[in-house]
Amino acid sequence: MADHIAAIDQGTTSSRFIVFDRDGRIRAADQREHEQITPRAGWVEHDATEVWRRTREVIGGAMASSDFEASDLAAIGITNQRETTVLWDRETGEPVHNAIVWQDTRTDALVRELAGDRGADRLRDRVGLPLSTYFSGPKIRWILDHGDGLQARAERGELAFGTMDTWVLWNLTGGRRGGVHATDVTNASRTLLMDLRTLDWHQPSLDLMGIPRALLPEIRSSSEAYGEVAGTAVGGVPVAGILGDQQAALFGQTCFEAGSAKNTYGTGSFLLVHTGEEVVQSRELLTSVAYKLGDAPASYVLEGSIAVTGALVQWLRDRLGIIDSAAEVEDLARTVDDNGGVYFVPAFSGLFAPYWRDDARGIIAGLTAYASKGHIARAALEATAWQSREVVDAAAAAADVPFTSLKVDGGMTANALLMQFQADVLGVPVIRPEVTETTALGAAYAAGLATGFWDGLDELRARWAEGRRWEPRMGAAEREEGYRRWKKAVQRTLDWVD
Repeated sequence: MADHIAAIDQGTTSSRFIVFDRDGRIRAADQREHEQITPRAGWVEHDATEVWRRTREVIGGAMASSDFEASDLAAIGITNQRETTVLWDRETGEPVHNAIVWQDTRTDALVRELAGDRGADRLRDRVGLPLSTYFSGPKIRWILDHGDGLQARAERGELAFGTMDTWVLWNLTGGRRGGVHATDVTNASRTLLMDLRTLDWHQPSLDLMGIPRALLPEIRSSSEAYGEVAGTAVGGVPVAGILGDQQAALFGQTCFEAGSAKNTYGTGSFLLVHTGEEVVQSRELLTSVAYKLGDAPASYVLEGSIAVTGALVQWLRDRLGIIDSAAEVEDLARTVDDNGGVYFVPAFSGLFAPYWRDDARGIIAGLTAYASKGHIARAALEATAWQSREVVDAAAAAADVPFTSLKVDGGMTANALLMQFQADVLGVPVIRPEVTETTALGAAYAAGLATGFWDGLDELRARWAEGRRWEPRMGAAEREEGYRRWKKAVQRTLDWVD
């Protein structure tokens, strides 16, 4: 009997395969990292063939380390790093270029050219997004421009585009031997190419960027049977859920009602506020699809995207060498009582929400001879909380939703110092669920709903449980003074790139 469900979580730094039971508890898992390729400043790439190889490995690893057979799995969901862009040859299955990662800023000049006199918001009313290096459309254009004959091949239908969900789905379901070329509405809504209202490719966007429809996958719902796995240790299991990673975390946190919100702390951090079936526009935040369950109407979100949070801790480890592991940053930060006046704005690839400034670059401000590596570590953690405060404020203003608490998830929620500081600077409780793997769980939920593994949203709500809560302790005056200094530091990062 198929009494378990699984999810592939294809992330920015690693891929995972997790098997859940009906209560959302993890019963088997495996994880493998893939290489971060940085050919030059501002460029970030992944080898898509390596990502697919790691995906196969984690599936095999999780199944081999458990007693599960493919017949024990009712379905598989996919969740993925969004916006990361890969183009491949339909006949050979080989990528024509390394995948260009969501953090990559090589398209900055192209984005300015596309914006023209009408500005970066020229498509926003239909696609919900500003023209930015963040999204897939300009990345597609860049790849087509930097390979011999790629534009003509794309127009002839010889090439395929996908975000990483599409790449994994295509390979899982047979690849060049009949693989399904599809994406879901959440990932499509992050390309700059989908009309939020029709949920179809937006022809004016395609025309602006010169992207042929023949290149693009079919847009489908987030919860339906797309096809069966061909080969691997889970051959024959239906793939029945796809959600971009942040929408998957929202779904895994059971934020199904308008006004509910979550913040995920990973490589970057992402605040999503559910706005129901209404498309709410904001010039500071992004409007995307939250999910679409089968034939039901789509639900929407406002999103505050922060480019660098967990990645800053990795930078302290890999570039500065002041910690040996990411977990050590909390202990180092606790060696000091406060930040010593130091503020760290990690605008390594510009600033995302609420600024949308590609010209910004990172800065450490307020240094004195008193500052130590403990102060820098603490300022790095505090940067995550201050950036989250900025997007919470923007979301509250745009959606007119008072924040009485914030649900949180992601790897950095293990850092109690950060979570307490987050509650302090927001002035509301911060709540972590009992099951913290909400991204993979959300994809599993979507697959389980499509196959009848779970009865509906009410059953999923009943399974959510609070794990830990942090109450605010900081006084309002201290909070606002710290926020003022943070904003002052942010201003120092702007206009750095001419």
